[in-house]
Amino acid sequence: MKQFEKDHNVNTNKSEHLDLENARRIDELVDLVEKHTRTERHLEQHSDISSPEQIEHCKEVQCEREHQINNLKNIIAYGQHESDNDLENLEQNYHYTQGYIEHNHENMNQQDLERAKEKQEHRKDQMKFLK
Repeated sequence: MKQFEKDHNVNTNKSEHLDLENARRIDELVDLVEKHTRTERHLEQHSDISSPEQIEHCKEVQCEREHQINNLKNIIAYGQHESDNDLENLEQNYHYTQGYIEHNHENMNQQDLERAKEKQEHRKDQMKFLK
């Protein structure tokens, strides 16, 4: 009887932990969808005054958000990430780019450096979601 109670408590704790994780994921999913919607609206309304570089950057960010949204939906619905290789690839890209920035930041123009740092921030956020 004691083993049953012990197993029941372990399963209850796992279930509570999963519920908390999914609640956090749902909150993050809502936040991503809202950001995606605001950016889409902004692109529709102000694309005529934005530079081509800004528009391209927004499209890249939107693509990353769409990937994060799909990944969160898969985790919540099926308990698995969209693809296990995505995390490995993302971590590898992050580390390579970080090394590149550290070794070449003095030779990069300011706009490229800022864009690379911003992409690194997006990669950090995405890695958090994939873990």
